[in-house]
Amino acid sequence: MKEQELLNLKKEIEQSKEDISKLKGRKETLLEQLSKQYGIKTIAAAKKKIKQLEAGIEEKQEAIQAKTVELEDKINERSTDTEEPS
Repeated sequence: MKEQELLNLKKEIEQSKEDISKLKGRKETLLEQLSKQYGIKTIAAAKKKIKQLEAGIEEKQEAIQAKTVELEDKINERSTDTEEPS
């Protein structure tokens, strides 16, 4: 390898090390935030919490959908009851 190629590789390695360091810092910051806000200490615990929250959201969406259908049925019944015969 030529000297310039080695220098380029060295620069790439240094940049990669810097990027890794930044990403580790971001990860630590996010884990601290999860810990403070939700009491979550690990990524695995965060994934578990996400699944729990998603399940809760799904249940609520289904309940809303059922209530919407029920309300639409009641509205249709009332509009049918209030129509005057021809």
